[in-house]
Amino acid sequence: MKSSREYWPRWAETLRRYQLHELTASLLEAGSPLAMLGAQALYFSRGLFENDQITALAVTLEEDDEARAFASFLVQERASV
Repeated sequence: MKSSREYWPRWAETLRRYQLHELTASLLEAGSPLAMLGAQALYFSRGLFENDQITALAVTLEEDDEARAFASFLVQERASV
């Protein structure tokens, strides 16, 4: 499996396309407990859909440091666009 950070540019582009990047960054920076619930839901869905991106997203949401780093990545991407 690739590192979850290798998927970040693709995820950021998708969030930007649907104009959800600012909301996502805000929620991740707040350290929302919803992120942990989301990670658990993604782990549960792995039984239905085996996908490296789903696993990488679950890891990102589960680890608070990674979630905040992705939020910072979204903010930096937003500033550079």
